[in-house]
Amino acid sequence: MNLEQLEYIVDVAKTKSLTKTAQNAHVTLSAVSQSISLLESELGVVLFNRSRGVGAVPTPEGQSIIGRAAEILTKLEALRSEANSYSDKLSGELIIATIPGPMHLLMEAIAGFRKDYPEVKVRIFEQGPKEILDELQSGGIDLGFIALTSDLLAQHKTLHFEKLFTGKMVVGVPKTSLLALERSMKPEQLVGYSLVLYDDEHIRHYLTTRLAEYGEPDILFATNNVQAIQGAVREGLALTVGVDYSFESGGQADIVPVELDLPDFGPVYYGWVIPKGKQASAITKCFIRRIQ
Repeated sequence: MNLEQLEYIVDVAKTKSLTKTAQNAHVTLSAVSQSISLLESELGVVLFNRSRGVGAVPTPEGQSIIGRAAEILTKLEALRSEANSYSDKLSGELIIATIPGPMHLLMEAIAGFRKDYPEVKVRIFEQGPKEILDELQSGGIDLGFIALTSDLLAQHKTLHFEKLFTGKMVVGVPKTSLLALERSMKPEQLVGYSLVLYDDEHIRHYLTTRLAEYGEPDILFATNNVQAIQGAVREGLALTVGVDYSFESGGQADIVPVELDLPDFGPVYYGWVIPKGKQASAITKCFIRRIQ
């Protein structure tokens, strides 16, 4: 048994044609046929039923063995990618998207990565969580960074999510406001204040629903433009609500985070995400190791 035989049977199962597999592998039809026949003899199992009208169709036993072969080839490719990722000659492109606010948490890792792998072009964008997940599914980005609660994490069963930081919800208030002296605030205290929010549908829905219990919430605007949110708070036009680690970056000295008392709202995890079952590139894997 060899890898070439495994590649042949997996490809034949997809194409249902020995001829097409031979063309894909750039070998003769007889080479593919003989290779599969030798494998069947070695295993003592008929892998394909072959007929002129239908083509090569896996037998029930063949389906099981071909499935195992596909797993082996997938793991082998992962092994090769892993080995390549350790090479100093790593080159290509890494496209990252993160939700607004915590980008500063990634800057040290990105700077170190670019220094060690100068042949890799790194691009990073700020996007909303929905846009990030859509871009991941479509292949528009290699790696996403989002915030999820435990409840939301349980709902996203198609995602592989790894936590990097754990945070809590806070209210961003102007440094000159008396609210900056508060140790914590309850949701009902926000009623009567204008709010500017990050454009996160989950947090926005939760807050507006919760505040509606005490009165009509005044949402001035929701945006992913961090500068617009910070400017509105600094000028005293509104308060904002976000996760505490989003307020640790520079340029927010005039904004004080006050803990928001939400007993039924768990911690918020910030971490990286890729779709389950999607093979990350060698470059992506290398970067992930830097931030774990």
